[in-house]
Order: sequence, then C-alpha cells, then structure tokens
Amino acid sequence: MEYHTSEIRQWAQSLRAGDSIYLSGTVYTARDAAHAKIADMLDRGLEAPFPLPDAVIYYAGPTPARPGEVCGSFGPTTAGRMDAWAGRLYREGVAATIGKGERSDAVRTAIRETGSLYLVALGGAGALAAKHIISLQEIAFPELGCESVKKLTFDRFPLFVGTDCTGRSVYERK
Repeated sequence: MEYHTSEIRQWAQSLRAGDSIYLSGTVYTARDAAHAKIADMLDRGLEAPFPLPDAVIYYAGPTPARPGEVCGSFGPTTAGRMDAWAGRLYREGVAATIGKGERSDAVRTAIRETGSLYLVALGGAGALAAKHIISLQEIAFPELGCESVKKLTFDRFPLFVGTDCTGRSVYERK
C-alpha cells in the first residue's frame, strides 16, 4: 500500500508490525549529532529546525551525488543510536522515524503512548533508496556535513513497519 506523510496520523492506527508500505511525501533527516543539537535547542526554548508535530525523521546521511542525481547512496543508519533522544521527539509530536535495527523498550513505550510508528528501511540498499528521493534541501547544521538536517521528498520509498502504534515490534522474540 502507498501512504503519504501528510496523512500519517490517519493511517498509523491501521498498520501493524511487519506490514510493507510505500511512503511518499516530506521527510527530514537527522542522525545522532543533529539529534543532540535539536535536543539542546528544545532545552533552551528554541524551535527545532523543522516542525516536529507529525514529522517523519529518516536516520540517514547521503553520500555525495553524482552529476544529474538528487543525492548519492542514502541508506538507513542504525536506529538505536538515536534512542537517547527518540522518546522526547515522539512526545514532541514526531509521527514516525525510519532507520534499521531494533529500538529500546523506552522508545517502544514512547511509540505506543503517542500512537506513532517506527519504520524500517532495508540496510545495505542505499543506492536503491536514493532512487526514491526526488528532492533534497539542506535546512540546518551544515557544519555536520552528510549528517546535516535535510528536507527530502520521497516517492514510493519502500519500507516496512518495525514497531507499530501498539508497541509491537518485528524484532520481538517470543
């Protein structure tokens, strides 16, 4: 099924861990260095570099683009590296994050409490992922290089639900 980021809260309740989706729309990138800067901004009463309510954050940083391309390879980063900040960002209104690998119990609790999602991108397929990014604009922290915050537009980006709004995870071991 195809979903648009502008309607994420409407469809999040219907998705379950393991569901495959195609995501289109606006997505922001942020990795650990950017998360630390965003948390500091929030602590100081400043606004984040992008609106947090209903935002989708992709834990990734691209390689340089070849001539004529929007971006270089753009695969996901291990989500657990952002777990120290993720709960707060979900509570600030972030609707979904995208990465690879499992999340901590604290993050899964925040996802459940806020009715949000954790989506998983296929690790090791950054070149394929880049083909679904149709625009890229650096919007904050240029000093971080490839880890700066970017505003992306996805077109049918293939993902699966890693943790659904009930807190159920594809990584659960029974």
